[in-house]
Amino acid sequence: MKNEALKRIISSIIIIPLALFFIVKGSIFFIFFITFCFLIASYEWYILSKNRQYNLPGHLFLFISFYSAYLYREYLSQDAELFLFIILICVSTDIGGYIFGKLFKGPKLTKISPNKSYSGMFGGYLIAFISVSIFLYSDFYFQSLGKLNIMFNLPNVLFIFTVSTLSQSGDIIISYFKRLSKVKDTGKLIPGHGGILDRIDGMLFALPIAYLIFFYQNGFWIW
Repeated sequence: MKNEALKRIISSIIIIPLALFFIVKGSIFFIFFITFCFLIASYEWYILSKNRQYNLPGHLFLFISFYSAYLYREYLSQDAELFLFIILICVSTDIGGYIFGKLFKGPKLTKISPNKSYSGMFGGYLIAFISVSIFLYSDFYFQSLGKLNIMFNLPNVLFIFTVSTLSQSGDIIISYFKRLSKVKDTGKLIPGHGGILDRIDGMLFALPIAYLIFFYQNGFWIW
């Protein structure tokens, strides 16, 4: 268990700065980054769902999700602020779920994914809100990224809660398909984490909905 946690930490230290570089740079850099991730994720999904009825629908969903990420970053997210905001919610939700689930365990959340617990779900929400607070009100954010002017009013709290819920749901859904295929991880590309799908499962479900919310209700939670 300790070796697995160490691998996760080392991999995160390497991957996070690289991902941030491509996201913040945007343009051709971001296109290259998400194209690479899309191809790897598609391959992992193909292996995971080969000869099954949901193979093609899964590939279609991956395309829609990655295309939503592209639109969100390149057309809605000036200087990557909004995009990083969504990614932060998803990543912190995943971290909170993992830490609280390991520490407190307790009743299982669903049979679909037996490793998920109510304590992990609560931890995901808690760490997501804490991380957003630090992100929005830190000196680094104001000096380096600007100000999104997001306040913790009811619409914004509901939005963060929705994105966190979608992220956790994506994790559970991908876990369900892994159980059907009797595999632990979708791949072995990232030591300690598994495959690309293992790491972005929550984002795949959160980004398209976040894009639709912002696109159709511009002004509802940001401006």
